[in-house]
Amino acid sequence: MKSNHILTTGKLFLLLTLTTVSAFAQRDLKLTYNKPARKWTEALPIGNGRIGAMIFGEPNQELLQLNEASFWSGGPVTTKVDPSVPSALKDVRKALLDQQDYAEANKLVRKIQGEYSQSYLPLADLHLKQNTGSTNYNNYTRDLSISGSLASVRFSSGGVQYQREMFASFPGKAIVMHLTASQQGKITFDLDLSSQVRFQVSADQSNGLLLKAKAPAQVDPNYIDYNKEPIKYSDSADCKGMRAALQVRAVAKGGTVTTDRNILHVERADEVTLYICAATSYNGFDKCPVTQGKDELRLCRDDLNIASKSTWATLYQAHIADHKRYFDRVKIDLGRTDDKTASMPTDERLLAFSRGASDPELEVLLYQYGRYLLIGSSRPGGVPANLQGIWNDKMRAPWSSNYTININTQMNYWPAAITNLGELESPLFELVKNLSITGRRTAKQFYDMQGWVAHHNTDIWAISNPVGDFGKGDPKWANWYMGGPWLCRHLFEHYRFTRDRQFLQNAYPIMKGAAEFLVNFLVEDKDGYLVTAPSFSPENDYLDDKGKPANTSIATTMDMSIVRDHFRNCIEAAEALNTDPAFVKLLKQKMAKLYPLHIGKKGNLQEWYKDWEDEDPHHRHVSHLFGLHPGREISPLLDPKFADASRKTLELRGDAGTGWSLAWKINFWARLLDGDHAYKLLRDLMRDVTVSKGGGLYPNLFDAHPPFQIDGNFGATSGMTEMLLQSHLNEVHLLPALPQAWSTGHVTGLKGRGNFAVDIDWQHGKLTNAHITSLNGGRCVLRTQTPVIIKGVSAKPVASKGGYLTTFNIEKNKIYQIVAL
Repeated sequence: MKSNHILTTGKLFLLLTLTTVSAFAQRDLKLTYNKPARKWTEALPIGNGRIGAMIFGEPNQELLQLNEASFWSGGPVTTKVDPSVPSALKDVRKALLDQQDYAEANKLVRKIQGEYSQSYLPLADLHLKQNTGSTNYNNYTRDLSISGSLASVRFSSGGVQYQREMFASFPGKAIVMHLTASQQGKITFDLDLSSQVRFQVSADQSNGLLLKAKAPAQVDPNYIDYNKEPIKYSDSADCKGMRAALQVRAVAKGGTVTTDRNILHVERADEVTLYICAATSYNGFDKCPVTQGKDELRLCRDDLNIASKSTWATLYQAHIADHKRYFDRVKIDLGRTDDKTASMPTDERLLAFSRGASDPELEVLLYQYGRYLLIGSSRPGGVPANLQGIWNDKMRAPWSSNYTININTQMNYWPAAITNLGELESPLFELVKNLSITGRRTAKQFYDMQGWVAHHNTDIWAISNPVGDFGKGDPKWANWYMGGPWLCRHLFEHYRFTRDRQFLQNAYPIMKGAAEFLVNFLVEDKDGYLVTAPSFSPENDYLDDKGKPANTSIATTMDMSIVRDHFRNCIEAAEALNTDPAFVKLLKQKMAKLYPLHIGKKGNLQEWYKDWEDEDPHHRHVSHLFGLHPGREISPLLDPKFADASRKTLELRGDAGTGWSLAWKINFWARLLDGDHAYKLLRDLMRDVTVSKGGGLYPNLFDAHPPFQIDGNFGATSGMTEMLLQSHLNEVHLLPALPQAWSTGHVTGLKGRGNFAVDIDWQHGKLTNAHITSLNGGRCVLRTQTPVIIKGVSAKPVASKGGYLTTFNIEKNKIYQIVAL
């Protein structure tokens, strides 16, 4: 799918920036430390969307842990499904709908399971043993500038000041390290490479090393312990186990560079630039990486030859221009931190913040860090950001570091469009397209149904079957089948943000295919409602009528909310394209019969088909609030009854949670227009993991599930944005959930649906000034807490629920100033 959508860039972005009223007072956006990293979660990440590194910063023993985004175990999906599998669905539905035997349904549904997804792998470790003449050092600092996309390590040893600067360049297709010293001839080091997968290292012909790697054919998830060989290699050409290559080249000024069999030696150089390139034989989700794979050696060599012809300065100039093209689109000011706190190392600031200190600039740093990580882990032409972005140091990473599509993968991309990084979603769109192909086979093989379906997990091979290893997985996650429509909402949301009709034309057949499966899957219950059966609320359990734990149900609120959301999106898409009236009519008929939302006896939004109790009342998943966020079915501005029930649900669930769960709750409370509660959860998420005893942040500000999951970082950035701007109800709602802690501030470059670029100023908790620009033109509905005037426009604000609405026609690319009365 191709899109020519326009974003706030170039002259228009410059113009928007020049119109802002208040100046930004923030210091440099940097993570800073006064000691080397001792753990992976203290190291600092750089990435270009394809190659990533975690930098530890030890003066004498530097370690770069390296990844390549397409380096996964396994190969294209070739699972053969027993022809009898689809018949199990009939038995499951009989147990549920006729017998209300939920335990029996749970047993039977396990027959509808296939193999697990494959695993994202670490590629290599680069060890740099620098000889400074002493093992002692002082004046140590290491930092990561997220605005400058540059990591640095500085220290003194033996009276000499040393510096290493590193970045991962998208235009340069390389990681580049520059080593300098305050005196000539002082840079001496040995460099070697290793890997956790099968590998060979050799010297190349041009002052460098080449690592050849082979991925396993199979890597079991880290939570599987029943196989004697959880990691298996294949020596046959059976299309499992891709190849990879990584090359390092040193270019020195002064001194000498030599290589032996597997070590690169630099002696007495004045300065050295290291160029690191990598590639794999991955050639698409449906191509054998062994026999149909890309030539990883040639790709790696060509990238290295081109990069190493440029100087450090030239490469960095291109790199920073590319980075700022994305990063500088949004600027945010939430207040100033006192100088003493701001000068503390980041890990110490995080601890102080965890204990109650005020540090608005640390909040801004975390906000922009989410955008930095997305720029570094998801680029057009690449693969999507996985459960850890592109940064992973384990052969059997937590949850295989795969694409978990019952929330986590989607959360990775929540901040993309709203923080003006819409292009970075294109790898996700490509994955959805691939899933629509494999998912059509899965729908037929596992259910004997039309359309396409995707379940709880997927991977680079676009696996779409129910996972669980043929009956061993718990159905509450293994058999959940709503990944397709949830992912499709990203396609339709992209259209809502950009109004790109060509994109929507390409996306609509994929959306329709997911809807076709749902139409096939729905059945009538005893009351004539259309329901899903079996049905799950990942990854939760309830207590059935007999008080026994169960999870296989009928018509969970999450299921029905996703069905309504997807049918609505498909209807609006077809109507926008003026196409497919018969299918639109069918979906409207189905919509009218869907099992509705219910409010439970505690005043909460009911999660299950019946008003059952949760086995774990404080479970991290709050899946039944899908209609509140990311959906658009529930809002205080639409129906206070269901909004109040959602609020009660969150109160009963409690504010505790894992990192990503806290992030989702920030978004929930923002959608409930409760900024102070959203801010409380932001502070909870921003606790050092040693203080939080649960979800929080590691010293390098990676989100802690624990362990590390990057979706919590992305979800936090999304939630903070939702506090400042919402547009899901087809209104540009300014400051919908502003907390008291952010009484005065400023933000520029946010995006609203309808392709609006928005800047906002506020003081003492009130909007003072804003600018809005349409990149398409058309009609704008503006929602504010107090009346506003729009300069040059005669539109008058009209009192509405929770504020005022001002509706006006907006010209394309014209900047409109909004002033509070």
